[in-house]
Amino acid sequence: MENLKKGVFILVLLLVLGCKQQASKDETVRNPKVDSIQQLLTIAKTAKELSSDERRAYIQDAEVQALTLSKDSTRLEQLSQVSLAYLKLKDSMGFRQSNAKLLKLSEEADASKILGYSNWDLGGFFETYGAMDSAFYHYRKALESFDRLPKDSTSKSLKARMLYNMARVQDAYKDYLGGETSAAAAIEIFDELDDDYRLYNSYNMLGILANGLGNSEKAIESYKTAREYIENSDRVNKNQLIWKLQNNIAGAYLNEENFTQAKNVYQELLFNTNLKQEIPDLYEKALGSYAFSVLKTEKNTEKAEEFLNEAFTVNAATGDLYDRARLHYYYSEVLAAKGDTLNAIANANESYNIAKETYNNDRALDALRLLTRLDTVHAASYAEAYYQLNDIIQVEERTKRDKFGRIRMETDDIIEENEILTQEKQIWALSSMLLLLFGVTAMIIVSLYVSNNRLKFKQRQQESNQEIYNLMLSQQGKLQEGKQLAQKRISEELHDGILGEMLGIRLMLSGLNDREDQASMEQRAMFIEKLKAVEEEIRTISHELNNEAYKKFHNFIVSLKDMISGIEKSSGISCTFDYDKKVPWDNLLGDIKINAFRIVQEALKNCVKHAKSENVSISFYLVDDSLKLTISDDGVGFDPNRAKKGIGLKNIISRVKKIKGKVNFDSKPGHGTIIKIQIPAAYVEYTVPQKTTAVNA
Repeated sequence: MENLKKGVFILVLLLVLGCKQQASKDETVRNPKVDSIQQLLTIAKTAKELSSDERRAYIQDAEVQALTLSKDSTRLEQLSQVSLAYLKLKDSMGFRQSNAKLLKLSEEADASKILGYSNWDLGGFFETYGAMDSAFYHYRKALESFDRLPKDSTSKSLKARMLYNMARVQDAYKDYLGGETSAAAAIEIFDELDDDYRLYNSYNMLGILANGLGNSEKAIESYKTAREYIENSDRVNKNQLIWKLQNNIAGAYLNEENFTQAKNVYQELLFNTNLKQEIPDLYEKALGSYAFSVLKTEKNTEKAEEFLNEAFTVNAATGDLYDRARLHYYYSEVLAAKGDTLNAIANANESYNIAKETYNNDRALDALRLLTRLDTVHAASYAEAYYQLNDIIQVEERTKRDKFGRIRMETDDIIEENEILTQEKQIWALSSMLLLLFGVTAMIIVSLYVSNNRLKFKQRQQESNQEIYNLMLSQQGKLQEGKQLAQKRISEELHDGILGEMLGIRLMLSGLNDREDQASMEQRAMFIEKLKAVEEEIRTISHELNNEAYKKFHNFIVSLKDMISGIEKSSGISCTFDYDKKVPWDNLLGDIKINAFRIVQEALKNCVKHAKSENVSISFYLVDDSLKLTISDDGVGFDPNRAKKGIGLKNIISRVKKIKGKVNFDSKPGHGTIIKIQIPAAYVEYTVPQKTTAVNA
């Protein structure tokens, strides 16, 4: 056996060497070390008769040789191929170690392309193993690296492919809105490049995301657009891709309970005789859904049961346990329609158990909802399990979306810091050039016997300007360090406002630059002191914002009063606050308290910043089962039907939606504004079983 392996190895090596010698005829210069590395990697990739350990040894030898290469670009290129070889061999440890080296060396060499590929590989690795947040982070890092490349069709395509990967990860974690943004950005680039196949992928993903948001109409439209692009492409597997799109379109119709259209599309898909042989798992999915559509449209339980039995047979062959939960759910519906309640309950329970085993939360919820309807004896316990699972899913999804949001914000912060560092380098370069210019000027002035006092004055003026620039850069750096994620938007507005004041001071200083009298010098010194005062003000405000972002609402009304009082003192407007003392405010759900607090805070900020109000009235009362929050001011007002809503109003609307409330803006230009918000009252003591009974009743 050992002799056989050696013989095969020698044969492979001779083939590789032969190919290399043939290629060398067309090249004038070759690097022997690179040839040796490529030979080792080729053997590791193609010699299937070797064991995993033996193939890994060839990759390790290639890695050692790659590290000895003297030229940075060549060394990084070879290490990139080594890392990819580990990944294809599914050697997780080898890949992580080689990728870590490659990332470090690429960053040190500022090799954006290799750095982008390394993060791309790492993102794919994490996505394969289900670490979606890490996958998203590295896809985003790859996007940043590719964005730094020269703008051509290759770099644009790489950027768009990372955006598509990010959208795919966001769909897996149900960050549908963020995924739509990523997919739309990818589509814009692929459309510019006329890349039909990747436009198909991106529109298909856009349809999946829209389907996740419950927008079946947009999903179907996106799927149909994707089909147009794949039909124009020259892909070998074009028919198979079109079949998958048909299944997606039918699924969208099924989601919106348009069973007639769903049945027609599934029937057209199943008419393809090659589907079962070429894509058996897609055939099984389409057949099961078609059976359910037949049940809903024709009420033909026998026909639906026949199709489902065939689907179960195909599923047993494919071993797709995840989809088997869906088949049991459909079969339960068929049995229930036939009046076989016991077997219907048994299949619904089987669907639920398989869904839990495969972490299919959506199917688990469907099964519990069906069991609540079928098994009246245990309906309460099923309903309790349903609401508990639904709450857990919502918390997990919110946590995942927040995690993606933090990754995006942290990445944006890094980009912003890099831009600031670039600006600092430019300023230092400009300062160095200016100093050199002043040195030459000094020599000329000395050689021409010009007044030495004038030269000293210009030097002092340059030092003053340099100090002002340093102060401005210091303000930006400190503000970035103090910025907290939850207060990002507010901190930016304060930052922009104070920078406006600094700009005004700088413009005043610019007007004084050409004046050489003593009074002008004193005014410049005074403005420098003002800039230092602004620095202290930024530090204080940022500290207060940071503390405010993490306050807990142990006493809701006291927190509201403190916030209103603080704004009243800082702005000079008169605020009144009335509330219903009979309401157990601290027993409200946390989401209601937090969002109500932020709504009042945002509304008061708008009164101060935009409405120019002198008096503001806030009232918070319980009417029937709803909390009514009213905020009125005597400011300049606006036309709600015509005015473009700013970030402040959008934030208020968004927060009201989060707590399932309603908001109305009553305002006219010159007549102030009244914000009326109605929020369903919900308390911590309000138990799930009572809610379940009420809904079922």
